[in-house]
Amino acid sequence: MELLNEIWATARRNKLRTTLTGFAVAWGIFMLIVLLGAGNGLINAQMTQSDRFLSSSMVVFGGETSKPYNGLKEGRDIRLHERDIKITDKEFAGIIDKVGAQYRTQAVISLGQQYISTSLCGVYPNHTQIDKVQMQYGRYINDIDIREKRKVLVISNKQAKELAPQGGSYLIGRSVNVGNFAFKIVGIYKENENGRADVFSSYSTIKSIYGANTDDAGRIEFTFHGLTTETENEDFEADYRARLNTSHQAAPDDESAVWLWNRYTQNLQMETGISIIRLALWIVGLFTLLSGIVGVSNIMLITVKERTHEFGIRKAIGAKPWSILKLIIIESIIITTLFGYIGMLLGIGVNEWMDATIGHTKVDAGLFKASMFVNPTVGIDVCIEATLVMVIAGTIAGLIPAFKASRIRPIEALRAE
Repeated sequence: MELLNEIWATARRNKLRTTLTGFAVAWGIFMLIVLLGAGNGLINAQMTQSDRFLSSSMVVFGGETSKPYNGLKEGRDIRLHERDIKITDKEFAGIIDKVGAQYRTQAVISLGQQYISTSLCGVYPNHTQIDKVQMQYGRYINDIDIREKRKVLVISNKQAKELAPQGGSYLIGRSVNVGNFAFKIVGIYKENENGRADVFSSYSTIKSIYGANTDDAGRIEFTFHGLTTETENEDFEADYRARLNTSHQAAPDDESAVWLWNRYTQNLQMETGISIIRLALWIVGLFTLLSGIVGVSNIMLITVKERTHEFGIRKAIGAKPWSILKLIIIESIIITTLFGYIGMLLGIGVNEWMDATIGHTKVDAGLFKASMFVNPTVGIDVCIEATLVMVIAGTIAGLIPAFKASRIRPIEALRAE
């Protein structure tokens, strides 16, 4: 207790020095935690979006030709046809597992006086695997729905509450009006907060009702296997695109005629980007922490030098070298621990503020809305480790000059200015 009172008295006599030492410690840890938290928020947001889709899947869109071919000019619209689904299923069966398609339209769905205006999407059963639809009640579209062109619907939990206050399982098996047709609700899925909520039905049903007079197939989607590297994926994309382009009288290498959304290569690129971000964050964070360590070290060196005269007096009246060494070490530990803890709390507080504000901000990513930050926090283990590093660094910084001061002869210490 006497030692602590002595350290407190020393700190009060040297307020500026103590404040500068503490600020260097707190700032280093604060910046490290905030930087890592912000980086983790960005990374988690990307990971959340990628988890919404099956990585080994592709979606194919019609585009617009960007170059002339076989006497036809550029700028032609390309719409995928039923034959493109057959080409995908038959000619690439060695790589492609299951082929599906999406046919989209707008529709008003009503139940009594309640109604919703939404996107109605006809899909195959494999869509729930590709886009990872999480069911809450009932079932999803199945093969019998496709074969028999059943008028069935799968809606989101939020849409269910709009149609009926009871929501949930109350709507399973009930009929609703979709335009002039009666459809039965067979399933309710959990709506993703970042996604666009569609109402799903059988592809064959929606195509026969809304696209019977056109050969437009909408979008093609499929799962695949055996493509484990970026090169393999790029080679497959080139072959597949060339085949579809040829069926539409477009140049085989025209990348604008048919668009491919390859989730696997997207994930590979994202993982590379995340690795770079993590490395950059740690480098910047460690250099920030290092600047705090340098600050603490310099201040501790100056502190010990200023107190050389005091140490001489202590030794002159019988103080042992260990008592001087212990005084400096404990003082260094207390200051770095206290201010390190303050810096850690401030950093955690800023991370929580980012989570409560920026973390709820969403940007339009085209097919869905994405969060900018998701859980921008740092594990408590990282916070404690950063604080311990600063404590150890501050202790070592004071230990070296303190060891010299503890061994100096009293007469020489008393002469020091």
